[in-house]
Amino acid sequence: MEFDKETYRVSGIGNPGRNPLIIGIAFLALSLVGYFIDSGQLFHSYLIAFTFWCTISLGGLFFVMIHYLTNATWSVVVRRIGENIMALLPVMAAFAIPILVGIGNLYHWSHSDMVQSDHLLKGKSPYLNTTFFIIRMVVYFAVWILLSRYLYKLSLRQDTEHHDYLLRKAAKASAPGMILFAVTITFFSFDLLMSLDAHWYSTIFGVYIFAGSFLSLLSFMTINIIFLRKRGILADTITLEHFRDLGKLIFAFLIFWGYMAFSQYFLIWYGNIPEETVWFLHRWDGSWKTISLILVFGHFVIPFFVLFPMEIKKNIPVMLVMSVWILIMHWIDIYWLVMPSFHSHGIHFSWMDLTTLAGIGGIFIWRFLRIAYSRPLVSVNDPRLESSIKIIS
Repeated sequence: MEFDKETYRVSGIGNPGRNPLIIGIAFLALSLVGYFIDSGQLFHSYLIAFTFWCTISLGGLFFVMIHYLTNATWSVVVRRIGENIMALLPVMAAFAIPILVGIGNLYHWSHSDMVQSDHLLKGKSPYLNTTFFIIRMVVYFAVWILLSRYLYKLSLRQDTEHHDYLLRKAAKASAPGMILFAVTITFFSFDLLMSLDAHWYSTIFGVYIFAGSFLSLLSFMTINIIFLRKRGILADTITLEHFRDLGKLIFAFLIFWGYMAFSQYFLIWYGNIPEETVWFLHRWDGSWKTISLILVFGHFVIPFFVLFPMEIKKNIPVMLVMSVWILIMHWIDIYWLVMPSFHSHGIHFSWMDLTTLAGIGGIFIWRFLRIAYSRPLVSVNDPRLESSIKIIS
């Protein structure tokens, strides 16, 4: 593997991502076996894995748009990584198809007999029905893919055209794009996760999912940058100052996630309305109580105190460990959201939880590496590139 510091391209890499591709195909094939053993378990495990990887891609789209809207300098050197991640949204759209196939296994409101016998589900049926659900999913991914492709196309043009107007066009597209993103990710989280228990609702659930999405994206980016540095790639371009900036963002959104989680819990607990509190009671029943406590301490308390010191954010081994830790907590968080609707009385880990995660993840990482190594790792003609490299936070 050779890295050209002038063009920011990697050469001599052979077939990037071959091993993740093999792993992905193998584990997806193994997951398919699970359909004939326990289709309900398979689709719930698949939903967890799909949401985990999809939220990372959505975080990449948000990162790129917020970069353009704030006209940031520090993030110029890492923007291409975010773009490579958001470019995986078409892959995630393809992985959404099994969710549509398994609607009947996942969502009670998809069964007409249950809807007719439940007054609340009957009232929500104009929105919660299979046809409209599929239409909404198509619209969500169409919006995200169009936005990501347009922004990525402008960024790639900048590699060959030294024109500031490309940045202005990206910023103008990001303004309405951010509004569309906020609306679509909110309803996406309502449809995909909250409607698993159609009797329960939370008005800030979408913000909660967004917070975890962006936090996981920042962690994934940090791991990727450390992976490149260990191979001598971008070591002089993405400096310790950039690690500190990424660490600040991770720390900030760690607090934001904790604030959203506590706000959601506190308001429902204080209101004490049975149809709202039952959702949390299910997650405090039996062994689910353990997962709830793991999220409190593992997703917030422990990383908060580890990342609190400013200088620790420049400590690459610590940042690597905490990034991996946060991604694990993100998966546990999604598991905690999804699986109590299937195993209401306690934790029931399945081998399908692992195979679906590794199957989608293998394809995800394979495609990410193929995209990343096929073009410059940074936007080489961005007018603020040199300023970004020399940034002092």
